Amino acid sequence: MPSDDHNEAHLVALVPKPISVILKGYKWTRDSVGQAGAAVYRLHGKENSPDLFLKYGKGSIAEDINDEHARLGWLADRIPVPKVLKFCQAADQSWLLTTAVLGKSALQLLEESPESGPAIVDALANFLMQLHTLPVVACPFDSGHMLRLSQARQRIDAGMIDLNDFDDERQGWTAEQVWGAIQRLMPFQSEAAVTHGDFSLDNVFLSDGKVIGCIDVGRAGVADRYQDLAIVWNAVGAFGPDLRDRLLHAYGIDQPDNRKLQFHLMLDELF
Repeated sequence: MPSDDHNEAHLVALVPKPISVILKGYKWTRDSVGQAGAAVYRLHGKENSPDLFLKYGKGSIAEDINDEHARLGWLADRIPVPKVLKFCQAADQSWLLTTAVLGKSALQLLEESPESGPAIVDALANFLMQLHTLPVVACPFDSGHMLRLSQARQRIDAGMIDLNDFDDERQGWTAEQVWGAIQRLMPFQSEAAVTHGDFSLDNVFLSDGKVIGCIDVGRAGVADRYQDLAIVWNAVGAFGPDLRDRLLHAYGIDQPDNRKLQFHLMLDELF
């Protein structure tokens, strides 16, 4: 984390000029929550100026940032997402500067006020319904499970899977065991929707009981709607098993497809 003038100046020197001129006068803080693998910084402390976020990456991480930039542009007029201020590329590097989303994340709110869980879950379900009703034919991005399976296989073969990050029920599993379990849950009928792709509690922000923005949309695209539902369904369970049923009911599902919930949860283990 940059904590002194020297480190701050060093970071600014590495940033392309179209971005660095905007960052003059800001303080830098490394952010631990955000897109996996990218260097994410909160820019703050500039008088009469809003907080900003800068993402930087090289190689495959730069490609992820490029994906997010493209999706932010498409989603901008459809759902509340950060506004892109500047985007720069050089060789195999990418920088993405955006506005910060106001409010608190769903995770923060649930940790601070567990009793507000039902209202937060209702807000998340309502937002997902709005997102999932966007016209699929208008979305240019494919995030379907067949594409993600191909990407997951490449990650397994490259030794990129963090086994320690698996959910509790899969602690001690190998990546190949997860892969085998996924194969046994196929095929299934996909319910296509425009999805967020990583609808976790720290990627959704609320204020006054409503979702006012979401971040980390690099995986957004057309996919089975359970791609989003599985991730948030799993996450809210940590704050009470009843919240899982409430989430699905508020979304409009009274008889969930447990097979697809498990499929998407296991597929997410490989990313």
